[in-house]
Amino acid sequence: MTAKKQHYENLADSLIEKFNLRGIEGYYCENSKEALNMATRFLTPGCSISWGGSETLKDIGLLSSLKSSDYVLYDREEARTEEESIEIYSRAVTADYYFMSSNAITLDGELVNIDGNGNRVACLIYGPKNVIIIAGMNKVVPDAESAVARVRNSATPPNAIRLSKKTPCAELGRCVNCLTDDCLCCNIVVTRKSKVPGRIKVILVGEELGY
Repeated sequence: MTAKKQHYENLADSLIEKFNLRGIEGYYCENSKEALNMATRFLTPGCSISWGGSETLKDIGLLSSLKSSDYVLYDREEARTEEESIEIYSRAVTADYYFMSSNAITLDGELVNIDGNGNRVACLIYGPKNVIIIAGMNKVVPDAESAVARVRNSATPPNAIRLSKKTPCAELGRCVNCLTDDCLCCNIVVTRKSKVPGRIKVILVGEELGY
């Protein structure tokens, strides 16, 4: 095991202890393949599943795996009209399992997420029976302040480019605290604790994933 991999494992062990104090189940996988296997082991036959926008879920192959399965999927990309999109959002809130990543995770075990429309953080907070978060160890930061700075300056600019958003950060590569119509930083949510013990599950991956 390389020194970096050992560092990730040691750090994950301490984070999982913090998660336990917050009613969050924590797990560690050395690589994406292990993370994919673990994530799908939680699922039950015939369950309903939805997910929030996430490059990490794509990186580990979860979305392609789900779309070739027999699960009931609430996939907003299948919406052909605004009405269908609203209907899928409504169903996502009732899903048995909701997958997402976290924009950042503090050393004390807090989850920090910034969202534009708010559908992703809404499902994190309330609705789906189980929320499974998959996050590379590159998402770990010292504290909530560092988390917000990381998301605004390291994650949101490339995400804005990917989504073809006309934001200052897409052009400048850094946050200028904009209030544009395309702003992706409308909602900032810090999850201190899972109100329902075990509802939120975090799979930490010993790789750099997502933005």
